[in-house]
Amino acid sequence: MTEVVLVLSTAPDDPSAEALARTLVDEKLAACVNVLAPMVSIYRWKGAVEQSAERQLVIKTTRGLVPALGKRLKALHTYELPELIVISVDGGATNYLDWIEMATK
Repeated sequence: MTEVVLVLSTAPDDPSAEALARTLVDEKLAACVNVLAPMVSIYRWKGAVEQSAERQLVIKTTRGLVPALGKRLKALHTYELPELIVISVDGGATNYLDWIEMATK
């Protein structure tokens, strides 16, 4: 098992998604953040079913940085409750995984 993890989050639009991504990479909380194409999210919030356009963020980082990344994401995010889901990476190209660890030090 590697120390690399993927963190999923969302943002409401391109400017906020790109600003979040750039800040996380600039601050070395992430090696890379992919901002995916617009999507529609349907979810329950405060008792009502809502629908919003969003951008999915796929954040490549290390397990040890998740607490700091989560704290920074919450401070920067426009949402009251930003998505933060951590997915373990159990393998991959060793040189790529090494790069993620090096880029976040």
